[in-house]
Amino acid sequence: MNLMIFESATQPASRSADAAIETIAYGTSDSALGQVLVARSNDGVCAVLLGDDPDDLKAYIATRLPKARLCANDAAVRDDLAKVTRFIDHPAQGLHLPLDMRGTYFQRLVWERLRTIPVGRTVSYSEFGRWISPYASPRAVARACAANPIALAIPCHRVVRADGDLAGYRWGIERKRELLRREAAI
Repeated sequence: MNLMIFESATQPASRSADAAIETIAYGTSDSALGQVLVARSNDGVCAVLLGDDPDDLKAYIATRLPKARLCANDAAVRDDLAKVTRFIDHPAQGLHLPLDMRGTYFQRLVWERLRTIPVGRTVSYSEFGRWISPYASPRAVARACAANPIALAIPCHRVVRADGDLAGYRWGIERKRELLRREAAI
């Protein structure tokens, strides 16, 4: 597994302001959960988005990466898209992608730890916060989950309320419910 962690949400710390504009390739596909958009930098997958309208997903990625040159290139992300849609249909196979995580230190810490939650298991925001630090609040964990642009590969859908109820999910609570149902059927 390849993992790139950057200091900035928009560009690697090693890049200067004068560096060339980064090109991000992306593609969309149909899936059992609706439309999927996968975006990839030279360093790995930087976004997996779920939704109903591919144009909305493209608009979101443009907002998320405003300094990047976005390039629709299904060939460049074909394998990544195939892995994501295969995971949706068969979650027991896991989802192994090289990731280019862009966020704050705390967000990346949460996202790394989320990747250790096994398929078919859920944890509460408060339990998860204790995994991070005795001082990590459930709200801070929830904010980091909400900022996660790499759905499924960073499985924030596996974090639930303390009473087991489903809390919000950027990609829709029904998608979260369906993902958890599929994972529990393993």
